[in-house]
Amino acid sequence: MSSVPERSELDERHTWDLESIYASDDDWEAAYEDVASRLDELEAYEGRLTESGETLLEALQLRDDIHREAEQVSAYARMRSDEDTRDQQYQALRARASSLMADVSSATSFFGPELQDCTREELQELVEEEPELATYEHYFDDVLRMKPHTRSAEVEELLSDLGDVLGAPSDAYSMLTDADLEFPTVEDPDGEAVEISQANFTKLLKEPDREFRQTVHESFFETIGDVRNTIGATMKNQVKKDVKLAEARNYDTAREAALDGANIPTEVYDNLVETVDDNLDKLHRHVDLKREALDVDEVQMWDLYMPIVDSESPEVTYEEAKEHVVEAVAPLGEDYQNRVAEGLESRWVDVYENRGKRSGAYSGGTYDTQPFILMNYQDDISSMFTLAHELGHSLHSQYTSEQQPYVYSDYEIFVAEVASTVNEALLVNHLLDTVEDDHFRKHILNEYLERFRSTLYRQTLFADVEHRLHSLAEEGEALTPDRVDEVYGERKEAYYANAVVDDHIRREWMRIPHFYYNFYVFQYSTGISAAVALVQDILDEGQPAADRYLDFLKRGSSEYPLELLRAAGVDMSTSEPIERALDVYDERLEQAEELV
Repeated sequence: MSSVPERSELDERHTWDLESIYASDDDWEAAYEDVASRLDELEAYEGRLTESGETLLEALQLRDDIHREAEQVSAYARMRSDEDTRDQQYQALRARASSLMADVSSATSFFGPELQDCTREELQELVEEEPELATYEHYFDDVLRMKPHTRSAEVEELLSDLGDVLGAPSDAYSMLTDADLEFPTVEDPDGEAVEISQANFTKLLKEPDREFRQTVHESFFETIGDVRNTIGATMKNQVKKDVKLAEARNYDTAREAALDGANIPTEVYDNLVETVDDNLDKLHRHVDLKREALDVDEVQMWDLYMPIVDSESPEVTYEEAKEHVVEAVAPLGEDYQNRVAEGLESRWVDVYENRGKRSGAYSGGTYDTQPFILMNYQDDISSMFTLAHELGHSLHSQYTSEQQPYVYSDYEIFVAEVASTVNEALLVNHLLDTVEDDHFRKHILNEYLERFRSTLYRQTLFADVEHRLHSLAEEGEALTPDRVDEVYGERKEAYYANAVVDDHIRREWMRIPHFYYNFYVFQYSTGISAAVALVQDILDEGQPAADRYLDFLKRGSSEYPLELLRAAGVDMSTSEPIERALDVYDERLEQAEELV
């Protein structure tokens, strides 16, 4: 019987080294108490923040020190909790850390309003009075830019106090789908019992036996459908929360509020959706290729993850994946390559799935820790690409932490997804250039097409749906599960016009955690578009383009995202990078048609 192991059964070398943050939970407790006790120190600066350059510098440095330690407390609790979401001890630590972060946010909420009481000229005078404040000039610009959307100190403190509560829809969804919801066990074609999980669902949909795939597809969605009203409530309240917060900050829409934090115009979002909508014919071409490869009359939703090659996908062990990834990033230079290799041998990665473990993958850590990567590695090509993806985030964080002061260490997601996808694109090029085995090459090409489909097209579909749902809520319409099904199904039908969109797939929104991330997913699509352009430049120009890219990684959030990308060589305010990426997708489709 195929089963998911308990955490205690994993080899330590395949787990992340959280002891490097705190050697014990007692050490975490001490750090927690230290942060809590230091919050009162901030009160001394409230009402007098800008009375002198010296006072402002002291306050900013104190705030940064407290934030740094609080983030470390929070990261440890969150990652411990993600190891096994059933563990009540670490759920409690996570809840306390979340409350602490809300307290920190509340205690520092006066910074924005007090700085916004100054003019740019007055802040510049303070910088001239205290030259060390020059470090914060971009931060000051960002704060003043947000003045129309910042409330009084009292209201800002109230909104900060609500931070823990406002995360309730996401927390409830995560606990339901990762910990409480039990998916069925089904019999595979060999007669073995296989337990379906969030982590292995798409892998099971790549099994050759079509009837088995249909069983997995229907069993999964029927099970998640049993909690349809609960997930519908979490989705409704997530959207309502986004809308109400936007209204509280004087934005016309939730989307505008979400994008303005990174200074991204909504036109960038619309441009993405419209450009992809104009190129759905390429996706339809991919679906037709899949139909021919599978030799079926119609492509069903349980066929979408199937490869376009008729041979079994090769197994890629974790050790093999590490070797491929390290070799693939060589065009970025020796320093980058060595960092990747060292990280993979230094317990950055929590490799395999275990019972209760959070599904998916992410890169974590803080300004003062090593990077950490959560994986649910499945010994396949897809998992190898996910490893490369998360390492892109980790190296971005490491370079930024080394080169930037703390205030600019938390780079925007808009640029983060560029770093991760550059690694994926380099991996594709490396494998197609070096691997001679036709069987493996076919599956690499298939993996590229699938990841492109699931990144640029799938995430743009999600972004379109997310915008439509928020717009409906802003117009006063109730977001019932049936209404969300309708919106999601209509978009799914447009994207997959030459496939069968069944009733189960209309519920797919119920299994997408990113809908709780507040207009997050479009950045996967813009990220892959920018990454394609950057990688082409790196491979064409060599070191000069690589140096521009590494400089981009080192600059963190010291400039606005669009400016950072322009300096690296990509202008995301235009459709050119998106069209360029879609052209590459089209070329790979042509290669696949010839190969298959």
